[in-house]
Amino acid sequence: MPSSCKELREALAQCLQESDCVMVHRNSAADCLREPLVQTLPLQCQQLKKGFGECKRGLVDMRKRFRGNMPVTYRTLETSEGGKGYQLRHTYPEY
Repeated sequence: MPSSCKELREALAQCLQESDCVMVHRNSAADCLREPLVQTLPLQCQQLKKGFGECKRGLVDMRKRFRGNMPVTYRTLETSEGGKGYQLRHTYPEY
């Protein structure tokens, strides 16, 4: 289903598990998503967090109720061109 945020959630969880905040400093993933520890996360995790938040907001946004969220395929972004230099967004393209 295109309106599901499941793929972004899984990607965010994986990124958090591999981050220094969890692996080295032994904080919980929930603590790493809150201030001030969120600033210590890698840029990719911060982008995933923002994209996941926008996706969840889009589920209750009445303007997107009929169209649904734009699906984000994280796995294709991860493998394309080395996986660097992209920004996760689930907005509609400009016409």
